[in-house]
Amino acid sequence: MIIHTKYHGQMNIKEEQIILFESGIPGFLEEKQFVILPLSEDSPFVALQSVTSENLAFIVVSPFIFFKNYEFDLDESTAELLDIDNIQDVEVMTILTMAEPFEKSTANLLAPIIVNRKNMMAKQVVLHDSSYTTKHPIGGESC
Repeated sequence: MIIHTKYHGQMNIKEEQIILFESGIPGFLEEKQFVILPLSEDSPFVALQSVTSENLAFIVVSPFIFFKNYEFDLDESTAELLDIDNIQDVEVMTILTMAEPFEKSTANLLAPIIVNRKNMMAKQVVLHDSSYTTKHPIGGESC
């Protein structure tokens, strides 16, 4: 399947690479299909690229790279919705807001993206009763 991407131009992807957000992403509810595309070969940062909207791509990263103590409890309804049977199948990502200099970039720890890699279903989960924010500086550990 050929898609047009924000950072890589035209690309050929396989159907099994598509991640399904059944309810979309907050603010982009109509966008339900995304793929993860590396930004460069040795970078931990990847683009979460919409399959249908060329200019819609989020820079995401594992939050554990910058926030070693990041933790939260996944609610049962999300675990059921994503059909999570094994924690080993789960990938957690956080959306970044990039800034110059890089140390001023922030991570949205309040609303992590949860992906079940086994069935490629995902959801951005807003954590309740949390001290995390949508703009945690990645320049210094603060959680």
